[in-house]
Amino acid sequence: MRIHRFILATSAIVAALFFGGAYWALDRVFDHIVRDNAVRASESATRITFAAMYQLMSKGWSRSQADDFLRTVANSGTDDSLQVQIYRGPLVEDLYGIIAQPPLDAPLHEALASGKALRLDSTSEARHIYPLVADRRCLKCHDNVKEGVALGAIEVRQQYAGLLEEARRELFWAFALLLPIAGILAGAAVWWVGRRIENAVQRLQAEFEEVEAVSDLKALTVSERDFGFLELNRVDQALRGLLDKLRGIAVDKEILSFEIGLLEKFVITAEVVRDWREYVSRLLIDINTILPAHTLFSIFKIDEEMFDLEVFWYGPASFETRQRMEEYIRQSLCEADNFSEGRMFAIHHHIADATAPTVVLSDDEVALRVKSFFVDKPKIGGIVGIGVQAGVLEDETRYLVVESVLSTLLNVVGSVKAIYKYTRDLEYYATRDPLTDLFNQRVFWELSSYEIGRAQRHGYSFGLLLIDLDNFKLINDNYGHSAGDSYLQRLARQLQAALREGDILARYGGDEFVAVLPEASLDTVVLVAQRVRAAIERLEVPVNDSVQLRGTASVGLAVYPEHANNAKDLLMFADNMMYRAKAAGKDQVAVPTADDVVDIFRDLSQKSQMVMDAIENKRIIPYFQPILDVAGKKIAAYEVLSRIDLAGQMIRADEFVELAEKMGVIHRLDMLVLERALKSLQAQGHQGEIFVNLSPRALVLNEFSRELRRIVAENGVAPGRIVFEITERDTVKNLAVLEQFLIDLKADGFKLAIDDFGSGFSSFHYLRRFPIDYLKIEGDFIANMLSSDKDRTFVTSIRSLAREMGIAVVAEYVESAEVLVELEKMDVHRAQGYYIGRPAPQILPEAWTAPASGHGL
Repeated sequence: MRIHRFILATSAIVAALFFGGAYWALDRVFDHIVRDNAVRASESATRITFAAMYQLMSKGWSRSQADDFLRTVANSGTDDSLQVQIYRGPLVEDLYGIIAQPPLDAPLHEALASGKALRLDSTSEARHIYPLVADRRCLKCHDNVKEGVALGAIEVRQQYAGLLEEARRELFWAFALLLPIAGILAGAAVWWVGRRIENAVQRLQAEFEEVEAVSDLKALTVSERDFGFLELNRVDQALRGLLDKLRGIAVDKEILSFEIGLLEKFVITAEVVRDWREYVSRLLIDINTILPAHTLFSIFKIDEEMFDLEVFWYGPASFETRQRMEEYIRQSLCEADNFSEGRMFAIHHHIADATAPTVVLSDDEVALRVKSFFVDKPKIGGIVGIGVQAGVLEDETRYLVVESVLSTLLNVVGSVKAIYKYTRDLEYYATRDPLTDLFNQRVFWELSSYEIGRAQRHGYSFGLLLIDLDNFKLINDNYGHSAGDSYLQRLARQLQAALREGDILARYGGDEFVAVLPEASLDTVVLVAQRVRAAIERLEVPVNDSVQLRGTASVGLAVYPEHANNAKDLLMFADNMMYRAKAAGKDQVAVPTADDVVDIFRDLSQKSQMVMDAIENKRIIPYFQPILDVAGKKIAAYEVLSRIDLAGQMIRADEFVELAEKMGVIHRLDMLVLERALKSLQAQGHQGEIFVNLSPRALVLNEFSRELRRIVAENGVAPGRIVFEITERDTVKNLAVLEQFLIDLKADGFKLAIDDFGSGFSSFHYLRRFPIDYLKIEGDFIANMLSSDKDRTFVTSIRSLAREMGIAVVAEYVESAEVLVELEKMDVHRAQGYYIGRPAPQILPEAWTAPASGHGL
């Protein structure tokens, strides 16, 4: 509704109510006045009539005079609204006779009987009855009455219905004449007021309709205007105040949409981690769609003295502009808390859009328009700070948006770069031994399998060396692990120098090394093996000024295809030859003869028979190694290990598991161990988790899945207590089948762990594809992390990666109190190793007690 119509309608309603109320009030007033006048007139007429009649009676009047007086009084008001009638009472009639008069009604009888006046009013007349009461003077003529008795009554009737009707008619016409005049005047006033207000509102509306964005709101100027009314002027003043406040807090929808869209891109994926620089460049391009930002930079801490500066330019930047930005960032970093001068920078410049105009910035533009954040206590490998150079930071709203984006980018880019670094480190250590920088066991198996395929295709032979140091444990025991690590590092370089160019050297584990010698005959392999043995003999590693470490090694060798036609058998043959070298006195190369080949394969056949016999006769004995809750110092779980009871001698799993896999009976072995382990643990009252090693090759068998569920159900163990460890004893070609099987296990409530995580590429494939609950860190890294910065970095990287993915970590090979203390500092969840407890058929009490000797060896 428009305001002038509202005012007009309101005025009409008010006027109608006013005039209606006035008419009603005046009508009531007239009615009251007429009635009061009628009362007063009747009282006056009564007094006059009584006085006149009393005067005549006091002088003495005849009957005829009395009759004439009564008739005269009765006829005096016949043509008027006032009528007077005198009535003779019964006592007077008895004395003087009956006269012609209207009959007495009930009010008259009441008044005569009581001697009191009566007033009877109706809507058309006022009737007053006044009794004529005898006093002493009246007794002279009326001797038949007593004083105080009513002799008669005077009745006065005042007709006022006509008077009221006339008064109302005159009042109506007066109002009928006044109402149009008042309406015209009120309409004119309403039109004038409404027009004035409407014109001011229209001008205000036109000014506000020009606002399409926050920038228009900031440019809007509303002039002060006079509405002609104090209240409306106050509203106008308040509206201008509100406008000023809105300028300070309003946020452009475009900016909000941009910020929401940008935040949606802050999702860390594998592609983002892999191509994080391209990711940041795309973010910079997106930022430029809403505000001109020439550059975005991030700083990472490489070590205590080295920083990595990544500068992303929207377009190509001039050389001078780059220098100015680099100098400004250095200066800002030095001025920040917890930083000092003298830091070294590795600077990398990136261009987001090569087709964009060249960026040229002055010193003032760099200094005044760069917004940056720096963290208080950056960690090595973590982000130090982030900043952006934008040309519209004078806009407070966009300034806040830049702050919000930067604070989020600080976390996102920091996490992306950290994950990138951790992933790169993990990928490196997945192929390398961190202590010696040689290939690790997993890569050895992949390369040896590849070499077999290549040798088959090209029809040549190749050799395999297994190098085992003699009495290396004495070095660690006598001079410490640090000296042992130094010796192994020097040994790795010595071995590499003794091999041929193109030979592949790997650390198989502990003090064992393997070498693949492509395109080599038996004679060549023996020659290289002798050179390796001699090189080890020559090696001297100083411990201090007076001690030089020296050592020897026993070398076993095998040649493909003369001694075996697959990688596992080839290594087993070389391993047997290595033990023959040790048995012959150590520091020797064992060269296989025809008899050696027969004996070794006979030994392998005997072991195969042992495995089958143990499975058939159920001589597989479960052993349990405790897993400690590091924070609570309680035994939280047990890992199930297997042993073969051979005439009272317990054969370790590493002596028969690989052979069982090769024989194709690993699934039967796993099921037998699981069934006997669950029964034993239930009988001993263990209520925690149970870690079970399963081969990926066994997992993909359909009957294995059914058998697994049957065994668990029959032993009454909740699926949530069982953690299946996926090992890499044998890789699975069809990961999709394995993935579906593991997903089904998770759906049933079972948990999953990756064993020996970090020892090979398959671990990372498993982590990426499978719903993993635990990572069990490769034990070599744990054992050496106190003496090796690389091993410690690897453990830290795995812990950080697991934390990002919400996965718990189990540290293996915990063999000292010092390692356990360090793991607790690193917030590693669980620990397993000889220091915690050795494998045994019986379990430990839940409340763990550290070994009295301080170590578990």
